[in-house]
Amino acid sequence: MTIGFILNGEDVTVDTGAASRLVDILRNTFGLSGTKKSCCCGNCGACSVIFNGYVAKACLIPAFKIKEREIITIEGFSQTDEYHDIIRAFTETEIESCGFCATGKILTTEVLLNKNHRMSREEILAGFEGIKCRCTDPHRLVQMVMAATEYRRQRLYGRSS
Repeated sequence: MTIGFILNGEDVTVDTGAASRLVDILRNTFGLSGTKKSCCCGNCGACSVIFNGYVAKACLIPAFKIKEREIITIEGFSQTDEYHDIIRAFTETEIESCGFCATGKILTTEVLLNKNHRMSREEILAGFEGIKCRCTDPHRLVQMVMAATEYRRQRLYGRSS
């Protein structure tokens, strides 16, 4: 089956079988290894992508679901100013990440920032529930998201809140 979709801002097509999963298509067809293949059952979040504006687990998305959808991987997102706001916040709040979960945490932060710029601690932590790796202190995650919010605000509007 031939499927067309938007991948990191570009119209692409892929010929694949009905049983294929998005994680395999990204890794095997497009060489996008930032989407990790780990548990293959949606438990860990290592295969996170932005799927039509939401964080989704690529190991759970069958090929037919991607038709005419928009998918952003860490490779595509890393080319944006928004990525650099988040990485700055990761660095300055001294977030320690094992690497296994970094993609999921970065993309989750982006989706959270797009939803609401004034999130509570509880809303931030709830946003990260789909990522099972616990290498990062939850308090630091909250600090990082708040810092990323501020860096984005400064970049877009030239001022602090």
